[in-house]
Amino acid sequence: MLSKRIRTMTPSATNVLFAKVAQLREAGEDIISFNVGEPDFQTPIEVRDECKKALDAGKTKYAPVSGITPLKEAICEKFLKDNRIEYEKDQICISTGGKQAVYNAVMAVCDPGDEILLPTPCWVSYVEMIKLAQGIPVLIPPGEDYQLDFHALKNRITKKTKAIMINTPNNPTGVCYTKEALLELGKLAVEHDFYIISDEVYEKLVYDNNRHICIAGLSKEIYDRSIIINGFSKSHAMTGWRIGYTAASKEISRGIAALQGHITSNSTTFVQWAALEGLKTCDDSVEYMRKEFEKRRDFIYEAMNQISGIHCTKPEGAIVKQSKIQTNMFICDTMCL
Repeated sequence: MLSKRIRTMTPSATNVLFAKVAQLREAGEDIISFNVGEPDFQTPIEVRDECKKALDAGKTKYAPVSGITPLKEAICEKFLKDNRIEYEKDQICISTGGKQAVYNAVMAVCDPGDEILLPTPCWVSYVEMIKLAQGIPVLIPPGEDYQLDFHALKNRITKKTKAIMINTPNNPTGVCYTKEALLELGKLAVEHDFYIISDEVYEKLVYDNNRHICIAGLSKEIYDRSIIINGFSKSHAMTGWRIGYTAASKEISRGIAALQGHITSNSTTFVQWAALEGLKTCDDSVEYMRKEFEKRRDFIYEAMNQISGIHCTKPEGAIVKQSKIQTNMFICDTMCL
């Protein structure tokens, strides 16, 4: 019999739908899939070429669990350039995708019975990751325009609160948390001594006059309590390459590396060299994709709001959008499957 941990785990709805789409396509159906947050652009040519070079150069062996030094140093440079935050290479851990980075962060700080605050609506895997770490997900309802509801949040902070998980730009709402909201959240984290796990994988995909704010850059006290998640899947159209990273204190980063060393060890070595090239040379490609996504955002926003019974707010970032559907108009799972 399977373990209770697995028997009580809810499968990823995204992956269930992904498998269904693949099955229908194999049967010859012409399917347009809306279930996976995946850029449909090709990975930039510079990244693909560097991957080939790395393979030909024999960069196919084990690497340090936390990642190759040149990539970690480039990520530190990225934080300094984009976010005005200083990290050292020992604070960076390269993972097999952003999903592993999130799970690593949860496992690094969560003891059995710890409570993790989770603003909703949220990405499907957060709740199950917390449960797998034997933590307790504490769901926070959204505030106006899907910003953080601090009244609800404060009422759910207890002595067992260990962390809060946020995602900005947000999947599925498309909201970018404001600097004021992040400052208030940071002050709560300092006051009540809990961690902030901030998933920022959509950082490069912000639209109009909105801008991404990395919470770790707001104060030294907030920085010390922040675990930043990022990766290359969304920004560089590298979903299948599976490479992400965490940035945190040296203590937490050592813990994450120790955990990862018993699970996957290093992220694929030649992919790390390709990702390094992406950071060095692909800013124009990243910006091109962002502009294209912004055009699509405008189209889908107008189109969705022309459908009777559906209301869609305008996404400020990311490549996904949750819409309000009139009660009883659809049963979600039935409609999707």
